[in-house]
Amino acid sequence: MAIQPPALQAGDTVGVVTLGSPLEAEIIDTRVQTLEAMGLNVVLGRHVYDWDGFLAGTDQERAADVMAMFEREEVRLILPTRGGVGVAGVLPYLNYDVIANNPKWISGYSDITVLLNALYQYANIITLHSLMLIDFQETTPPYNFDQFFSVVSSTSMEHAMVNPPEIAPLISRVPGNVTGPIVGGNLTSFIGTLGTPFEINTMGCILFLEEVNEPINTVYRHMKHLELAGKFDDCIGIILGECSNCQVAYGQEYEDLIENFIVPMEKPLITGLASGHGTYKAATPVGAIANLNSNEGSITVISRG
Repeated sequence: MAIQPPALQAGDTVGVVTLGSPLEAEIIDTRVQTLEAMGLNVVLGRHVYDWDGFLAGTDQERAADVMAMFEREEVRLILPTRGGVGVAGVLPYLNYDVIANNPKWISGYSDITVLLNALYQYANIITLHSLMLIDFQETTPPYNFDQFFSVVSSTSMEHAMVNPPEIAPLISRVPGNVTGPIVGGNLTSFIGTLGTPFEINTMGCILFLEEVNEPINTVYRHMKHLELAGKFDDCIGIILGECSNCQVAYGQEYEDLIENFIVPMEKPLITGLASGHGTYKAATPVGAIANLNSNEGSITVISRG
């Protein structure tokens, strides 16, 4: 059974780290002020402001920051500033035994998802595909904060995953009813880990995918890569999130790709989950047990993994 980290409470401490690409200091500081206004204490990683081209310091430096947060007793939540690129570089330098013995919530999306899944696979802790520091601003929809805090501040994993009323509800595409751990996140990020010790393990799992800023022919290429790597064969069901700002290619849209490539796999399939790079972000606990019932169009997190 996967480990659910302790619930975050008012007055608890959040550890802020930059694990991929850098973020401007002014943005970091204003978002930290938002956290503090919410009644949380904040500590910063030593390299949170580092800027070395498209990376925020070396792989070892960024890994040291996240390890320091797991080792600090007072830290209850680890919040990356952003994703970007390069998060996979920290994975070989983490001590997964130490992390397993000091479980804490860590949340993110985009390139952070390779870390979320590695922590589930190697440290057996539940992680959260949800907000990053950059999202803690006034323009973030209340739905996103409600989703985030309903998971990290609760002692129970049980909740229905539903879209906000402002957008269309979940769509059932292939009927079925399956139960298993949820894994997944950003499609492009997972392609970069195939063939490494940190590639995503979908065996017996519900696979969740989302993408951003890619033409549809590139999204197809990445999905075909996952298929050839056996990731669709191994999974028991599929949840597709948004393909945010994905461009039409050769007259083909995201819906065409779903209908022509994913639906014929005949795996229980629900699409349209608000997630990741979209405006609205459902909180998806990686490693938690969920029921995907595409007969009824529902996704329900039911327990720890």
